[in-house]
Amino acid sequence: MGGAVTGVRKSPVVIIGAGPTGLTAAALLADHGVASVVLERWNDVYPQPRAVHLDDEVYTVLDRLGLAAEFAAMSRPARGMRLVTDSLEVIAELPRDSEIGVHGFPAASMFDQPELERLLRAAVARRSHLVSLRGGVEVESVTQGDDSVTVHATDRDTGEPVVVEGGYVLGCDGAGSRTRSAIGAQWRDLGFSQRWLVIDIETAVELGQWEGVQQVCDTRRAATYMRIGDSRYRWEFQLLDGESASDYRDLAALVPLLRPWLGDHDDSDLRLIRCAEYTFNARVADRWRERRIFLLGDAAHLTPPFIGQGMGAGIRDAANLSWKLAAVLAGGVPPASLDSYESERTPHVVGLIRLAVMIGATMTGGGRAGDTLRRTFAPLLAHVPAFVSRLTDSATPPLSQSYFVRRVGVGAALPRPLRGSIGADGLAGTLVPNSELPSAGAGVRGEPGHFTLISLDAPTDEQWFEIARRGASILQTEESSGLGEWLLSHRARAAVVRPDGVVMAAGTGVSKVYTQVPTVPRDPGDARLGAGSG
Repeated sequence: MGGAVTGVRKSPVVIIGAGPTGLTAAALLADHGVASVVLERWNDVYPQPRAVHLDDEVYTVLDRLGLAAEFAAMSRPARGMRLVTDSLEVIAELPRDSEIGVHGFPAASMFDQPELERLLRAAVARRSHLVSLRGGVEVESVTQGDDSVTVHATDRDTGEPVVVEGGYVLGCDGAGSRTRSAIGAQWRDLGFSQRWLVIDIETAVELGQWEGVQQVCDTRRAATYMRIGDSRYRWEFQLLDGESASDYRDLAALVPLLRPWLGDHDDSDLRLIRCAEYTFNARVADRWRERRIFLLGDAAHLTPPFIGQGMGAGIRDAANLSWKLAAVLAGGVPPASLDSYESERTPHVVGLIRLAVMIGATMTGGGRAGDTLRRTFAPLLAHVPAFVSRLTDSATPPLSQSYFVRRVGVGAALPRPLRGSIGADGLAGTLVPNSELPSAGAGVRGEPGHFTLISLDAPTDEQWFEIARRGASILQTEESSGLGEWLLSHRARAAVVRPDGVVMAAGTGVSKVYTQVPTVPRDPGDARLGAGSG
């Protein structure tokens, strides 16, 4: 982060914004062998805590970056969600498994965002041969030509111009994104806007509350409580008409709001970290790509925080796009394949936003009659597994057929509503379990940046040669292994897995799928990860 740049700097990718989304994109691109320049207006990690939750799928992305152990040390598994009254009487409990799940991590984890950003910055620093992080610059404009995109910025300390030319630009610059404005994208409003007060408290006092999220369902003032760490807590309160954060400048003003959770504890033991007003919106950009410019994270979508998926959605964006961009830059796949980024991510994002809106309405809607209905019906619905799953499941849904999702069996010939429901084709577009393979020393996602063919049978010499020529790895497993049982449960014996852990194609044998592997150049060497059981 040295002095001002002179002249025009060039890089395959320019990333605007060094929050969790931009840092993840930079680190993943580096692991795929792609250099990038990251431009950020702040010189250091933004100090205020914002996001506090991620799920097991997002955890696997951190694992891919080598951060799982460090994140485990700074995070806290959460047990799910409780709907409660304003006196904290439990209306209904919606549990999440805090133990290790199918992806090898807790289903929900709580954390402090500045700590996570420091982890991600350290990960980027370890990849400094491919990532240049430049802080203290204000991006002014983004202009696109036929073969490149130019970002014009200003050094905030010296006023000197900073100009970077990239093959592609990733706009990870938040809700007020200049990148979104540059491509003329507009917000599509999904019908939710509320003002809330967000409070972060540190205390050594053990509050004795349930180790999950409490959603206070009250028409007058809805609220949310979460334990973030050993001594960190967060509350969110819906602001009433005429109220603002200025009405709650200090602990004395806040304690009446916090009292149901504090009980008889002395509030002198509380330290106020942050109290700020936020407007929670539900919005999606009407397009996420304009030729060489892409929107990621809050630049592309805004999610009310009731299900804790805002930051995770941005990290998912980075995981989906980074390897595709690397494949295009390597000359292995056509640029048009990048359209799959928006088409794959939008349905999941919109689904999560609508779920968050529904929970927000559940907490606040209907007046006093709504409060009565919640107390009457929520306990009954909490015993309906499909209802609980709907409110707690943030898993990526199966992806539709595209350049990177191919159904090659009988399902490919079926009418569209039935495609993917038959046999091995049911695996295409779904996430592979993040199983550990002892003899390989890593999970199937352990070799970043490459496709992997998982098979129960040994490929022929000709198949070995062709798979390796296309730049993919081969992982042979046994029928009794976790991966073997997963394949057989879908009547498959082989699957092509993308670098982001999604199945590209699956079939009854290697011969059915190996030619589906895209040709993505990579360093020469043995393509085999090894054989083993999971």
